[in-house]
Amino acid sequence: MAAGTFSLTNWGSASGSGGGQSTLPQGTILQARYEIIKVLGVGGMGAVYLAQDLRFTGVVRHCAVKEMIITTPDPQARRLATQNFNREANLLVQLSHSGIPEIYDFFTEANRSYLVMEHVDGNDLETVIENAEGMLDEATVIDWAVQVCDVLTYLHSQKPPIIFRDLKPANIMLRRQNRIALIDFGIAKAFESGQKGTMIGTEGYSPPEQYQGVASPRVDIYALGATLHHLLTKRDPRLQPPFSFHEAPPITINAKLSKETSAVIMKSLEYNPNNRYQTAQAFRDALTASLGKISTGTSPMGTQVLPPEGSNTIGQFAPSQVPPMSPPAQYPPTGYPPQYPPVGYPPQYPPANYPPPPMAAPNVVISEGDDITPIWTFKCEDEVRASPAADSKNLYIGAYDHNMYALDLKTGQFQWKYPTDGGIVTRPCISNDRVIFGSEDQVLYAITTKGRLIWTFPTQGRIRSSAIEAFDRIFFGSDDGKFYAVNGQNGRLVWAFESAFPIRSSPTMGEALVYVGTEDGMVFGLDLRTGDQKWKFRAKKAVTSSPALYQKTNMLIVGGNDRSIYGLNGKSGYEQWQVRTKLAVISSPTIVDDVAYIGSVDGNLYAIQADSGRQLWRFDAKSSIISKPAVTSEAIYFGTTDGDVISLGRDRKIRWRFKTGGAVPSSPLVVDGVVYIGSTDHTVYALPA
Repeated sequence: MAAGTFSLTNWGSASGSGGGQSTLPQGTILQARYEIIKVLGVGGMGAVYLAQDLRFTGVVRHCAVKEMIITTPDPQARRLATQNFNREANLLVQLSHSGIPEIYDFFTEANRSYLVMEHVDGNDLETVIENAEGMLDEATVIDWAVQVCDVLTYLHSQKPPIIFRDLKPANIMLRRQNRIALIDFGIAKAFESGQKGTMIGTEGYSPPEQYQGVASPRVDIYALGATLHHLLTKRDPRLQPPFSFHEAPPITINAKLSKETSAVIMKSLEYNPNNRYQTAQAFRDALTASLGKISTGTSPMGTQVLPPEGSNTIGQFAPSQVPPMSPPAQYPPTGYPPQYPPVGYPPQYPPANYPPPPMAAPNVVISEGDDITPIWTFKCEDEVRASPAADSKNLYIGAYDHNMYALDLKTGQFQWKYPTDGGIVTRPCISNDRVIFGSEDQVLYAITTKGRLIWTFPTQGRIRSSAIEAFDRIFFGSDDGKFYAVNGQNGRLVWAFESAFPIRSSPTMGEALVYVGTEDGMVFGLDLRTGDQKWKFRAKKAVTSSPALYQKTNMLIVGGNDRSIYGLNGKSGYEQWQVRTKLAVISSPTIVDDVAYIGSVDGNLYAIQADSGRQLWRFDAKSSIISKPAVTSEAIYFGTTDGDVISLGRDRKIRWRFKTGGAVPSSPLVVDGVVYIGSTDHTVYALPA
């Protein structure tokens, strides 16, 4: 991140995005007072600008203007967004601490709200890590952490306490004289005991309870511990397996680190919040004691900090320049240094009864058909609603913890993860050594099969439509109501078709047309080359189901929320047949051997003759089926909202039923005799087919 920029996050629970909104041009004047000089950064909700306060005519007074764009057309939602902004702004205006940028003003103009604040000139610590040669100096990093603890102690002492909730190197600015400032209070929240909210934060730095919507002061303690781990090891937690700090104490990565500091960091990263430091002051005391045990000699590597004024190079900062610290009343404290590693470390994963499972305990096999045992399982940080894809080596699957994971197909061993800013519910498209997927952060990503970014394509809505590839074009829909065709090599727009409502259905390909459904009940047949509409069919309710094409007769089969399964002529869109169900059909069809298999919310799996629509049979799974079935020569596999993964023989008898700990909206993938599927119990399963 460039000097002086701010990381943007969402304000409150405001809906909408500024993804497609233009930034304010240079020279724009807000409130007849703030003249825009340049853009400092752009995020999902708007931009941050450097501005001149014109009220000061004799001097140059720069300020930062943070923008939130409200794009929702719903008047009530717009009012709520503005109220949330005003509430958060009033909260920040009351704060007064040297480690927090001063808030000067806030206001709303048209559909944009603005927060005017002190412009913090410097580099954020993420930039410092990236520019540092070798490891950062331990004493200097501890000094920064002590300053952060002082800010956290101030925030947590407010009534009610204010929890920062997104502490990470990118949100800590380093000013002159080695002083720090916390920036981006967009998700700071007043805490009331027992209060729960949505999961907001940054994966890798957020503790496990934050994924349950819990925000307490101990959330910030964990995040600061993760930040310290990153600063002192250069090991980015966003790129590591979930909650794997216990596998890599910082001293095992940075051998020059003191065992005292390593132990302090590991205590702050305890999985169970009751085992961490309970207050920022206690964390500060432990860090100060550790600092007192470190030699004041200059580190061979030095510490990379801000360059001198007018210089483009990174300078050196010696530990001897660190301001002297006052030791605690009893020095060293009783029982210090702590045992390393602490008793009972590494902790049980997950700790007993923490966090509580979302539903029944996973891995319970119902005695119906053969008992099975998973070949392997992999635990994510949040629910797995997405469906997997695979190449010859790896399984790729997204999770609601904002990550796309790559796991070894045979062992489930973690290979890498790619972080986004939103939950991932789409199945990745694997093409030409690329993994292409959409996220609820409104962006389509193309990354290599080694997890490196190739390109991104932003939209103005959440992406829940899984992309497909044909003729080196990527086709997908977005909640912004548009269906896109994007160049597969560079991510540039080829064409876009605009519908009236969100598109969450995943497309399917015909000979000359691409087909997709919309949330207002339309099914479109679009020209592959131009995006021109060739035909449309209207159901009575939303079409979230993804269509499938029966090639022999060019019959398009798709489910509707109007309790129907439709057979449409692929060339004209005319209805050829309709099968009624008891409840909505969100599941997508799979066509094998002239039969379409599709589930319904009514709990039945339907087998339908693809050309005629004649119902061959239905199987009552006793629970809603959203999952798209996978079909092999031996069996049909699908998940249910009761947490079951069912293997149904072609004779319609259950071969096995495996119970997970959460609903299974994920659609199974069968490769070489193994069934891969995710569950909302946060787990990816590999089951013997």
